Amino acid sequence: MKVLITGIAGAHAQLVALRLVDNGHEVIGIDVRPWQGAPRGVTIFQTDVRKRPAADVFRVHRPDVVIHMATVTHFNASAEQRYRVNLRGTQAVFRYCDEFGVKKAVFVGRHTIYGAAADAPLYRNEDEPPLAVSTFPELADLVAADLYASRALWSCKNMRTVVLRLVYALGPSGRGTLASFLAGPRVPMAMGFDPLFHVMHEDDAAKAIVLAAESEIAGVFNIAGPPPVPLSVLCRATHRTAVPLPESVLKRALGRFGLPRLPPGAIAHLKHPVVVDNAAFVEATGYDYGYDEHQTMASFCDANILREDRGL
Repeated sequence: MKVLITGIAGAHAQLVALRLVDNGHEVIGIDVRPWQGAPRGVTIFQTDVRKRPAADVFRVHRPDVVIHMATVTHFNASAEQRYRVNLRGTQAVFRYCDEFGVKKAVFVGRHTIYGAAADAPLYRNEDEPPLAVSTFPELADLVAADLYASRALWSCKNMRTVVLRLVYALGPSGRGTLASFLAGPRVPMAMGFDPLFHVMHEDDAAKAIVLAAESEIAGVFNIAGPPPVPLSVLCRATHRTAVPLPESVLKRALGRFGLPRLPPGAIAHLKHPVVVDNAAFVEATGYDYGYDEHQTMASFCDANILREDRGL
């Protein structure tokens, strides 16, 4: 099977590519960034998915499956850049898929699009609406990209479409949304709140994405691993100091005093959990995770200590 991965230079996308190669598939990658030392069996095209050269990759190489991972989840990028990459990039990829006869498209999204709210159900299933636009406006571009990809389920009748909503991936790479949140020695908390964080090992996330690409499934699926853990437990397990602050102080302290820089909407996620039910994916594929919550947090912590010792 010939698989094209957008955003292949990202740490988590590389794990997906390596698994696909190990399973005997031919892998093509598109990314504006290089992947130095890409293994045999992986061909990289360094371009923007929204540009004509990316369309040429689809036209010439005719992939059987496309895994779309070229999205921006961090907030160092401007809102305009996030919109261009996340929504416009997703629109371009699905347009190429439809035009050049891709048999299956897998969109890798995030569970945070469900939004954090006090009155939300604890476990969200795929029927729950993505409400992050109202509770976390800065995620509007990711919500729009998810909904656009979901539209292909009925608009692209000759292609199987899978929309995955993954919980936070954490592991030795030290990359990703949650890893960035835990990058410093101190982690902010909203005083009086200790929300559950749903975390899975980055290798298990890659395993789920590859399984979605190789199987015959179609539809929207939540992806999770072990049970969620309270934020305070996550801090202790990764040797971080939790800093509880009143909400009024928290808003002003973010990005200062060694605390991570977060947009205002993120405070809702420091108060209320976003936890998902992945029973549908397990039933459809037989998926099972390999790392429990303790192993997942330890793998991140141990690798981070090693990086700090090396001065990286």
